[in-house]
Amino acid sequence: MLKKFVKLIVLVLIVLAGFYVYRIHENVKHVMTYKSAVEASLKKQGLQGDTNLALAIIYTETKGKSTDIMQSSESLTGQKDTIGTESESIQQGLLNLTKVLQYAADKNVDVWAGVQAYNYGKNYIDYIAENGGKNTLTLSKSYSRDVVAPSLGNSTGATYYHITLDSLWYNQGKLYVNGGNMFYAREVRMNMYLLRYLNW
Repeated sequence: MLKKFVKLIVLVLIVLAGFYVYRIHENVKHVMTYKSAVEASLKKQGLQGDTNLALAIIYTETKGKSTDIMQSSESLTGQKDTIGTESESIQQGLLNLTKVLQYAADKNVDVWAGVQAYNYGKNYIDYIAENGGKNTLTLSKSYSRDVVAPSLGNSTGATYYHITLDSLWYNQGKLYVNGGNMFYAREVRMNMYLLRYLNW
């Protein structure tokens, strides 16, 4: 009886894992349909951007399932969901990404601080420059808790659940309310691998 139960549990886990991989694969395929649009926008704007990084940001932000696929409204207007087309979202997202990466280079901090700044805003790069020059989870958490969250009204350190492997391992699956995503750069980096290896 016990052996049958164990086999059933193993079978259920295999099925769930298979479904999870299938769902990721479908999301990857959908995001990759924006590759030509990203490349065209980079060319149109005269930007020297990383197409794969931009696609990983699309995957991280919306998986291509929102009109503002790069969630770039706030960098343009200061408010969410004010961009009305995917092409406008890509254009503004690439422009913002280019700016934060260039600013990171100017400040001699690592590129992942620039990627994290896509989520937090450009001032995060100054924070990293003043604290060792390299993006880390410890610094990202501190900035989220002490700078971003209070600036948007969370002065109590209130949290909510954001379930990923990174967040579960590092922070019991929690983010600070109004504090951005402290794991953003790590998630983008992981999603670059997903786009590379699950695009079949």
